[in-house]
Amino acid sequence: MNKATFLVFLLSVFISFCAVKTASAQTNLDNISTINVDNLTDQQIKQLLQQAQNQGISDTELLQQAQARGLANGQLQKLQARIIQIRKSSTAGNSLSDTILAGKRNLNYKPEALDTTNRVDLFADLKPKIFGADLFKGKNNSFEPNLKLATPINYIIGPDDQLNINVYGNSLVNWRLDVSPEGNINIPGIGILNVAGKTIETATAMIKAKLAANNYAIGHGTNVQVSLGNIRSIKVIMIGQLERPGTYTLPSLATVFNALYAAGGPSETGSFRQIEVIRNNRIIRILDMYDFLVKGNQKDNIALRDQDVIRVPTYRTRVELLGQVKIPALFEVLPGESFQTVLNFAGGFTDSAYVSRIKISQISGQQRKLTDLVEADYSNYMPLRGDIYYIESVLNRFVNRVTINGAVFRPGEYELQNGLNLGQLLEKAAGLREDAFTERGTITRLKPDNSTELISFSVKDVLNKAVTIPLQREDVVFISSIFDLRNKYQVTINGSVRKPGTIDYAQNMKLEDLILYAGGFAEGASPKRIEVARRVYNADPESKNSKVAQVFSVNVDSQLKLAGVDFVLQPFDIVSVYSLPGFEKQRTVRVEGEVLYPGSYTIQTKDEKISDLVRRAGGLTVSADVQGGSLKRSNIAILGVDKNKTDTTALRLERNEQVSRLRRTNRGDTTNTNNLQPRNNYVGIDLRKIIEKPGTKTDLILEDGDVLRVPKEQQVVRVNGEVLYPSAVVYSKSKSFKSYVYNAGGFSSNALKSAAYVVYPNGTVKGTKKILFFNNHPSIRPGSEIFVPNKPKNPVNAIQTVLGLTTGLASLGAIILGIISVTK
Repeated sequence: MNKATFLVFLLSVFISFCAVKTASAQTNLDNISTINVDNLTDQQIKQLLQQAQNQGISDTELLQQAQARGLANGQLQKLQARIIQIRKSSTAGNSLSDTILAGKRNLNYKPEALDTTNRVDLFADLKPKIFGADLFKGKNNSFEPNLKLATPINYIIGPDDQLNINVYGNSLVNWRLDVSPEGNINIPGIGILNVAGKTIETATAMIKAKLAANNYAIGHGTNVQVSLGNIRSIKVIMIGQLERPGTYTLPSLATVFNALYAAGGPSETGSFRQIEVIRNNRIIRILDMYDFLVKGNQKDNIALRDQDVIRVPTYRTRVELLGQVKIPALFEVLPGESFQTVLNFAGGFTDSAYVSRIKISQISGQQRKLTDLVEADYSNYMPLRGDIYYIESVLNRFVNRVTINGAVFRPGEYELQNGLNLGQLLEKAAGLREDAFTERGTITRLKPDNSTELISFSVKDVLNKAVTIPLQREDVVFISSIFDLRNKYQVTINGSVRKPGTIDYAQNMKLEDLILYAGGFAEGASPKRIEVARRVYNADPESKNSKVAQVFSVNVDSQLKLAGVDFVLQPFDIVSVYSLPGFEKQRTVRVEGEVLYPGSYTIQTKDEKISDLVRRAGGLTVSADVQGGSLKRSNIAILGVDKNKTDTTALRLERNEQVSRLRRTNRGDTTNTNNLQPRNNYVGIDLRKIIEKPGTKTDLILEDGDVLRVPKEQQVVRVNGEVLYPSAVVYSKSKSFKSYVYNAGGFSSNALKSAAYVVYPNGTVKGTKKILFFNNHPSIRPGSEIFVPNKPKNPVNAIQTVLGLTTGLASLGAIILGIISVTK
């Protein structure tokens, strides 16, 4: 063989190896073209979806896998519809917005694009189960022979076995003798004895005879016991329709079941009922595993010998039982067995099965046909190849049921006895409740065409036996409650009570009772002026000043004593309890920063002002920045900022950074940032003027929760927004607005210079003014913050904008030239 020929040979071997690997990879996932989606339960499909979710497979990929595995288009559409239905009906289901395929167009999938080599078979539980296959697939099943049992008397001795010969009594000796390849054992002092092919029982008799011939007093005070020591191994050849055919090395005590388990059991096309055991080219036993599965009978589970052959042929006839049987599966049928035999294999019908008639789907030439099988022919019908038996449930309807609901003591379903009328049904239901509406009741009756009609009756007349109404099958009687025919009666209490809200109304409920239900008066409540607003039912629709509510002013005892005239409430009354005119809760404010005594202070008078608070705090320190004093008022909305933070500069910086970050993230999309303009809850005050001239209009009256902050003398100016390097710049009187911006790197390309603004330390804000074509920026103070916003996205095309400006300038130039020429 030359070098070229050798290379061609290696290449052909490699291609063959790849083909074998590819074929084995493809056979790992079997074809599922036999799955009928109509026969799958909702639980099976839910389990399929759960397994797919656990493996990170979407519904789209799941349907693609099903198509790649050979599922027909019609069945694929049914599976898709079932998935959609289950997803919609499941409250915990995932959204199908990006996973459900819409029609055949979305199902145009190439199977070769699917990598199934490392995927778990999701559809294994949807394929029809082969009866008995689970016996060889359980993780906890071993089917290993028990090597610690007593030696069977019919065990055939062979080479490599070890015999333990124990002589006891008048003679004591213990030999461990190995059987040679020729089948002999060498008994010390006695000689060679051939035991190969003999049973333990026969070998024991031979050994006793040999010992007796050599002066051992066998039977006269001396006994012999022969047992197996080490057990030899045998080789069994497994062929046919097995999961893993081949030659297996097993213990010599192994049986047919042990060998079948080692080979993985019969494959999908293998027979479970005609397994052949071949010895010396002759079939010595045919094993029917159904005897073991159904009856636990192991009569044909014989012990194996070396070089035995176990052959599993293909099955001949297999039928499927679906629906209401205890073990729905595929069953193998032998000649002469009837449908009743197959039904016994399946454990019989379930409790809800309809047993009088079942449907059979049979093969008829190139297509299928349906046949009915009645109960009387179960033992006579001989199953045919490919039969599918559908066992349905009994109908969810009753031949003698009537139902009563509503205001009776025992609502529910009752037996329709001969001659049962409505009055007798009310007696069975333990009579009417006290809240029953006795003027009218209804009977919903099923007509012969399955449509319904409503029959009304007088409950009073039925109770008085003035009328007798006979009942029919599936009649539904309904007796209303008086509470079902009106709005729920409630009353409402608001104001200075401990638990305001809405409470169920009770007849003869007093105002004091309602206050008691509401937890009593709150602190500062006034019992001397309580208003009760009542609905008006007779307002004049033609009068403009007609009353829309009737209001009562009521006084009650503060201790809610049972004295005086009680005010009786009516349904839907609204009670308002007011506070005492002079009742005031303490209101506090806080002073922070450069004052002698910072902290919380309680407002003493209604007109207490900022100057009064500064005086109570001991005045300002020498390092205070009076111009930077600010007032934080919590009733002014602030968006997205922690109310407990008090550093105005830090708050503004944090908020501006948030907005800038959002704008950079949503570049070009202003919808998310239009409502995120920097806001603050600081009132712009001039603390210097307030201290110099207390009591003026700028000296604001304090409110609950106000925070007065006096910072230290500021020395920097912060620059944020659309600048190249947001930073803090040292303040200098000689620097202008643009100087601070340039110290922060200058304007960015997205900067809207004309909208730049300055936030001063006291909370006031000033923006840039436009004078002709020039921007007039506000002045800068120590502690100020400059913020440069970004340009809004311009929806107009840049080229169109330039053309428009050019055209406008040209028109303006033409007008000017025309004016000049006229003046000349």
